[in-house]
Order: sequence, then C-alpha cells, then structure tokens
Amino acid sequence: MSVTAEIRERLVNDFAPEALEVIDESESHRGHAGFREGGESHFRVRMRAGRMAGMSRLQRHRAVHAALGPDLIGRIHALALELTD
Repeated sequence: MSVTAEIRERLVNDFAPEALEVIDESESHRGHAGFREGGESHFRVRMRAGRMAGMSRLQRHRAVHAALGPDLIGRIHALALELTD
C-alpha cells in the first residue's frame, strides 16, 4: 500500500472526516533534503472533521500524529497539516 493510501486510511478510520485531501508534494522538493526518488516523502493533509471540534491547533496536530503512528510518521520527511472542525 502506498504511503498516501496509508495516510488516508488511518485518518478516515480515526476521524471520519467530512472532507479529506492527501497531497504528495514530494516532486516540488526535488533536490532538497529528504527527497526520495519515487516521491512519498513530503505531504500536505487538508482535513475537516467534526471530531476535532473543541481541540486547539496543537491538540489537532497531536491527534493526527497519533492516528498515523510512529511507523508511518517515520517514513515521511515532511507533513503539512491544514485541519478544521
């Protein structure tokens, strides 16, 4: 399973988002630190999930990192999060 698909699956399972975009931005980082041939190193996640209601920005970011888990986070060089409830 691709990293993109794993991110999507874990976020859907934990947050049941109303809207979710998982964007692989790796190609735009070619030549920079952390870039890998084949991509899947730099991601942007845009997610709207009611389960995040009442959470601070820091709590939302921590919740996403917990949902993805250290095994998946360890394979990603950069993760930009745009999270709303």
